[in-house]
Order: sequence, then structure tokens, then C-alpha cells
Amino acid sequence: MEPHTQPDRATPSPLAAAAVTLCGVCAFLGLYCTQPLLPLLTRLFHASKTSVGVTVSASTLGVALSAPFIGILTERLARKKVIVVSLFGIALPTLLAATSTSLAQLVFWRFLQGIMVPGIIAVVVTYIGEEWPPERVALIMSFYVSGTALGGFIGRVSAGILADRYSWHASFLALGAMSLMGCIAVAAWLPSGCRRGYSTSNAGPVQPPPFRMQAIFGSRRLIATFAVGFNVLFSLVGVFTWITFHLSAPPFLLSTAALSYLFFVYLIGLVVTPVAGFLITKVGLRAGISVAICCSMIGVLLTLVASLPIVILGLTMLSSGVFIAQTASQSHLRIAAPSGARVTAAGLYITCYYLGGTAAGVVPGYFWALGKWPACVAFIIAVQAAALTIALIGWQTPSAILEPRRS
Repeated sequence: MEPHTQPDRATPSPLAAAAVTLCGVCAFLGLYCTQPLLPLLTRLFHASKTSVGVTVSASTLGVALSAPFIGILTERLARKKVIVVSLFGIALPTLLAATSTSLAQLVFWRFLQGIMVPGIIAVVVTYIGEEWPPERVALIMSFYVSGTALGGFIGRVSAGILADRYSWHASFLALGAMSLMGCIAVAAWLPSGCRRGYSTSNAGPVQPPPFRMQAIFGSRRLIATFAVGFNVLFSLVGVFTWITFHLSAPPFLLSTAALSYLFFVYLIGLVVTPVAGFLITKVGLRAGISVAICCSMIGVLLTLVASLPIVILGLTMLSSGVFIAQTASQSHLRIAAPSGARVTAAGLYITCYYLGGTAAGVVPGYFWALGKWPACVAFIIAVQAAALTIALIGWQTPSAILEPRRS
């Protein structure tokens, strides 16, 4: 029996795609904004590198802890309402972070920022899979991932420039105001959606939590995808957090504003990711993730060269590879997750993803103590190699993965 479709929901308007992209922007505006500020915060609060690194890990830990609960609680709720409320919930602690008078207070507000993020990123991934036809999911997912890249870029660069010219408090005020404006735009542009998917025949009932968890943890494909997700954010956060200490020291001696300019490499991801999203649908997800991780590994190795242009090239390759890997893994998640538990699966994926980011804000510090940046690079490369092996073994063949599900 052919699935019944509703034209206005099966093919959302370009404005809907723009709203999904904006969700990515707003979710990531403030999530990593303290990365270019770390050397500055070390001096202002008279704290260690690992201590100020917690301002990055606190937000990612908040995401990791809340993601599975938000996934379970929002399975039956209207996707758009959850997204809009979460956007507002991010903007408020971002503004309040500007009132911090100590490092502990700043860490607290950063943690609250992170808690609200899964209400966007877990639900948007599911929303895309439900509202667009299967052959367009990877492309729309790439638009969303590009939005996350743009948000991360704007947040880091704005924070660095404003902190250098005014104060770090001004950075949080500006990012909070931008988040509020994004919330209003998404509320106006994002369609309510049909909630139950592109095909009514394959929607399936929402299962009770114990059955959802059993189905999820019994899937080899999903476990492998969770492991890949851990690596994706670990690589990105690990490199861009700890390289700031490397580049603020001799022979580079970059200022806070100059460190923020490094995130211009994210703009390459805005171009590469949509193109990669289209190509992934042609070559398959396993091939796509393999190329993405190898590109990232080469980029990380290039940061060892004592030449700023080569380091920037390496960061460009790293970030582009990470964005492509994120597109591939989220596209695979959408297909591998059982019907009726897709938001729950997305929430667990996000938990693993942001546990990677949390670990990356702290664990490389121990390797920094052993051998500074070269030791950090060796550790990050080892994690990436493990993720590549897991993806090649755990994911199905490209032809099987790219086929739409049938009931």
C-alpha cells in the first residue's frame, strides 16, 4: 500500500528549512563561546587551565545529562513547542551569565545553558526525519549542521572580539540578545509539522520507555552511531579548546581577539557541509564517515607545524571533516532508530555526543601536562582512529542504509 502524504507537510517550504538552520545557529551561539576567552579567564580569575576549561565542559555536561530525559519526556509533545521553549530557555541563562562575579557562578550559568540545548538539537533531528521525504533528509540535515557551524562561529568570534574591546560580560549580553531574536524568528517561521512522520504507514506507535530503551540498546547500528557521535564532538572541542593555550604562547603569541578569528574556518564548513550532504546520499554513509574522519585526522596532525597558515589549514580540514561526520552520523541515526523511539534515540545520541565534548574540555589537560600540544594531538588522533574502526564495523553497507524504510 502506497503511503499517504500531505503535500504541505511532505515538502516543507524553503522558509521551514531556513528555520531549521536558525535552530542550529541559536543552539550553538553560546555553547562554546568561552573557548577564545580561556587564556583571558585564566588571568582574570587567577585560575588554572583545567579550571577555566570547565566553562566549556559545564555547558556540554548539561547537554549530556539532560538529553536522554528530554528525549523520553518530549516523545509525545509537539516538536515546535519544545523547540521554541528551549530556545528561550537558552537565552535566559546566557544573559544571566553576564552577572557572574566569580568563576563558579559563570560555570553554573554555563551548565544551565547546556541543560536546555537538547530540547532543540534532539527534537530538530527528529523533526527533519519526520517532515521531509527520505531522499531529502541528508540535504536538510546538512543545512541544520551548517547552522550549528554558523552559530558556533558567530558565538566564538563575537565573544572574543567583545571581550577584547569591552569585557567578557558584554559577550554574554550580546549572545543572549541574539538568542532571543532567534527564538522569535523560529516561532514565526517553523511549521507545526505532522509529528508522526513523512509516511503515516511507517510512523508506528510511541512505545513505553522500557521498550524504547530495549530496542535502542539492542541495536548494534545505534551503539556504533553513539560511539561515532562521541568522537565527533571530542575532536572538535578538544582541538579548539586546547589549541588556544598553544597559540597564545610562543612562537605564536595570539591575543584574545586573534584567537577568536581562528573560528573563521567554520565558514568553510558552511559551504562544504551542504555539498557533502548531497554527496553522502550518492556514495553512502560508511564512505562518507570514512572520508570525514580521515580528513579530520590529517587536519589535527597539521596543527603540529610551527606555521600559523598551516595550523589554520589544519583547523579548516578538522572542522570540515567534523561537520561532514556529524551529517553522516545524524542521517544514520534517523534510519537506525526504531519508529516510536526516535526522539529517545536522538537524546541518547546527544548524551554520548556531548559526553565527548565534556571529556575534551578536561581530559586533554592531563596530556598537556605530559607533553603539551603534541601529546594532546596524539591522544585525539587515537580517539578518531577508534571511531573510524567502530563506524566501519558497526554500520551497515551504504546501499542498505540509504534505502528508505518500509513497513
